[in-house]
Amino acid sequence: MFAAICMFGGSLQMYLGEPDTTPRLDNIHRFMAGVYLACGFIALWAALTIRKQNTLIFLLSLGAFLGGCGRLISMNIVGIPEPSGLWIGYFASEIIVPAIAITAQLATNRKLRPS
Repeated sequence: MFAAICMFGGSLQMYLGEPDTTPRLDNIHRFMAGVYLACGFIALWAALTIRKQNTLIFLLSLGAFLGGCGRLISMNIVGIPEPSGLWIGYFASEIIVPAIAITAQLATNRKLRPS
């Protein structure tokens, strides 16, 4: 899910940029879109090789959670963009899915540990 969101969102934001702002902010926006797109490829690779991963799952979950924290800060300072349901859904998934991924990885690690 995160791979698809990052790859779609990164590609779209790379294409659209932030035209209603300064060249400096558009430049930063498109740079971060490239980072976002790259994270999508990393997340896809991690998903395809999930049985070999451990720390990477925690790091990807941290990245998604921190992205959700950034959204929360933005929503508190400047408000929720329209349509609000879409943005709240993004936020909810960025908080809930990392918790599920971390819980699943911890459970997997316990199963793999010799008793």
